Amino acid sequence: MTRRRIPARISMLTLALPLPLQAFAGHRMPRFSLRGWMALLAACLLWWCAASPALAHSSSNSFLALSARDGALVLRADVHLRDLDLQFDLDRDRNGEVTWAEVTERQGELQAWLTAGITLTAGGTACALAPVDLLASQRSDGTYLSAEWTLPDCARALDAGQGPLALRYSLIFAQDSLHRALFRVDTPALQTSAMLSPEQPEAKLQAGGGSALQVLQRYVVDGVWHIWIGIDHILFLLSLLVLAPLVPSRQRVTRWAPEASFRAVFLQVLAVVTAFTVAHSITLIASVMGWLNPPANLIEPVIALSVVLAALNNLLGFWAFTRWRLAFAFGLIHGFGFANVLLDLGLPARDLAMALGGFNVGVELGQLAIVLVFLPVAWALRRTAFYRVVVVAGGSLAIAVIGTWWIVDRMGLL
Repeated sequence: MTRRRIPARISMLTLALPLPLQAFAGHRMPRFSLRGWMALLAACLLWWCAASPALAHSSSNSFLALSARDGALVLRADVHLRDLDLQFDLDRDRNGEVTWAEVTERQGELQAWLTAGITLTAGGTACALAPVDLLASQRSDGTYLSAEWTLPDCARALDAGQGPLALRYSLIFAQDSLHRALFRVDTPALQTSAMLSPEQPEAKLQAGGGSALQVLQRYVVDGVWHIWIGIDHILFLLSLLVLAPLVPSRQRVTRWAPEASFRAVFLQVLAVVTAFTVAHSITLIASVMGWLNPPANLIEPVIALSVVLAALNNLLGFWAFTRWRLAFAFGLIHGFGFANVLLDLGLPARDLAMALGGFNVGVELGQLAIVLVFLPVAWALRRTAFYRVVVVAGGSLAIAVIGTWWIVDRMGLL
């Protein structure tokens, strides 16, 4: 059968999607068969399915705080209504939103569940929890259920030095293995923090918060974990790296050709990662020190926008900037996102430098691990149409769609 040529007058709207993709395929549009487009569509759908958990639930955190009030310890727990719905199916009218009225209908069950899932001991003795009325509180990512308990017995044990405090947390873990509880302690005798996970559901807290080395180690782990669950940060970084093993082609039938020098690819990747690191370190420090603190409800949509722009730049090439400059410019914004998590986790005033440095080192180690996995794979596949079409073009398209969804969601338009 004779292959038809695409009419020159075909609508630009019809070509808007295929044009950037066919350039990576290495062929002009008439030579890219229907079967090829179907394969590309299937790859994009598979990528979408793999990323769908990140769309609906990029990270799940609860916040625990132990403080002193009127001579007693007060333990507060903030749990997202979205997470409570996983456990209790609170959305009875199935409208996609959990209302406060739906929460109060199950108040007794919620109090019992919270009390059973959080245990605080002092010197090996369990502290009695006296629950306070449940309240609603707002954070940058939505509405949380807040509960408080007073702990007079634990306060006396802590003051008397009868042993370390230990908090055990088991809420949500069975429903979401990525869930984390950020635990912050701020009392006259103890200022520290910890992150609780399914693998480490208990935190033992010594007076003074441990040595500076222990503080450094704890925040390094927190930094590694945050970059690994920060899907938006990862997709932004990958969007800037996927073109590293390719160079512009002089041939008319293809836009990109494989890079012959591994050294050149390595230097490109190094430049992007270094620029991103320097940029987010600047704003992370500025935000934590209180010099510049833009609101989270502004920063989160802009981070999502940076993901979209980085991905579209791979397809359309509308920026003449080299990729390391894009990494630096948008890395400044991502630094504020890192700072928001670090401030929620809490920073010990006594070891502020250690905590801040440890978290930043952890972010870099987590980022380095991602690059070490990506770079050999990209180098090995750089000569294939699969890499140009599925990984670069299809992946960039999928990332742009995901980032757009994030923008709409984070602006509260859904």
